[in-house]
Amino acid sequence: MRKALRWLLALTVLIGTLSTAGAATAAEPEATGTTDIKERLLSIPGMSLIEEKPYTGYRFFVLNYTQPVDHRRPSKGTFEQRITVLHKDTARPTVFYTGGYSVSTTPRRSEPTQIVDGNQISMEYRFFTPSRPEPADWSKLDIWQAASDQHRIFTALKKIYSQNWISTGGSKGGMTATYYERFYPRDMDGVVAYVAPNDVVNKEDSAYDRFFAGVGTKECRDRLNGVQREALVRRAPLEKKYEAYAAENGYTFDTIGSLDRAYEAVVLDYVWGFWQYSTVADCADIPADARNATDEEIWTSVDTISGFSFYTDQGLSPYTPYYYQAGTQLGAPTIQFPHIEKKYVRYGYQPPRNFVPRSIDMRFQPSVMRDVDTWVRHNARQMLFVYGENDPWGAEPFRVGHGARDSYVFTAPGMNHGANVAGLVADEKAFATARILDWADVAPAKVQENPAAAKPLAKFDAKLDKRDVERERTLRP
Repeated sequence: MRKALRWLLALTVLIGTLSTAGAATAAEPEATGTTDIKERLLSIPGMSLIEEKPYTGYRFFVLNYTQPVDHRRPSKGTFEQRITVLHKDTARPTVFYTGGYSVSTTPRRSEPTQIVDGNQISMEYRFFTPSRPEPADWSKLDIWQAASDQHRIFTALKKIYSQNWISTGGSKGGMTATYYERFYPRDMDGVVAYVAPNDVVNKEDSAYDRFFAGVGTKECRDRLNGVQREALVRRAPLEKKYEAYAAENGYTFDTIGSLDRAYEAVVLDYVWGFWQYSTVADCADIPADARNATDEEIWTSVDTISGFSFYTDQGLSPYTPYYYQAGTQLGAPTIQFPHIEKKYVRYGYQPPRNFVPRSIDMRFQPSVMRDVDTWVRHNARQMLFVYGENDPWGAEPFRVGHGARDSYVFTAPGMNHGANVAGLVADEKAFATARILDWADVAPAKVQENPAAAKPLAKFDAKLDKRDVERERTLRP
């Protein structure tokens, strides 16, 4: 009876919501009365407009929001944090998205936003430029401070967007959504975390070795392993090519320490990078006989997948905030290379400390991820985790335990770091979609009666709903 009443109440709210939305659409794409949405946003203390970009059916704003550098001591300085607002209607639910890095200023719609046909607030993660305090006190870059950024943004915007909220993000953004829920569990009505790594014990990474021993097909693994090994066997001639490449492009290696260290880091990322962004079908592009391949073929394959520009000072600089967090709280993977003789591997997977300028102090806090993992297992409420079967970052996933409620972990078969709800098997896809609609309080009556009928409320938009994984040539989530 209680469940039936809850569904009836949700249906009543939905009918009212749809009626209001329909009336607003007939007049203008705005359901806030006589006050323009831009005026309402800019009336929030600390909110300022950078630009508004047109998009049919929406209004899209790029904004700055003034945040404390330290939420524990808000009087000790502020910085401007960039956010974007994809506004549809204040009578619709809102999705709070972050990728965990810089924010895109091009209108985009995350999968949950399409599913619920709602608004989307996107946040740039603190310390990624331009959302970096000046001067930068790196000790204020941690997961609690970032969660507090989200909490303040939510608190300010909830007054305008009063319907249900769902937080989401992919990869580091999925981690960010999870951490936000851990510290502010009363803010959101649901969480959809995509491909979120969960490195509970930083020094125990055997799960990754097991993953690489069985991922894909043996033929594909052999091709990749062969190219990776050959790139180290031919280190001398290929490093000469690397020197010329760096000189031509003005690349330097002060942060990592040397061209030799950078070269090995790129090569050791090769197999991981392939599985993160590619599929078994892409193995056809990998040289089948690495030992008889030319130097150019080996170089091109490694450069295409790993990117020889990344471990330069110029390549690392934009990601200093990520590597700082990996070396202080998030943890970082270390894997073995049984297919390569030890004499060819000089450094192995290098720690995050090697990718952050030495002028920035770092100290690892091993209890932070254990705390989050324990909380998720025992306290998760209305949380959905989605992973890709062939994504290395999913080797150490979040799990939900007996204390969790209405929370789930699903794996999309054959998918990589771009795994999403749409890639799940049919029954899980429908179930996950139904739960998202329910959490957003917009589940149609037919979905309430039969979750198998669930599908996104908004039609697919080729520009807004672009699902391609942005290839980042680096070992980072």
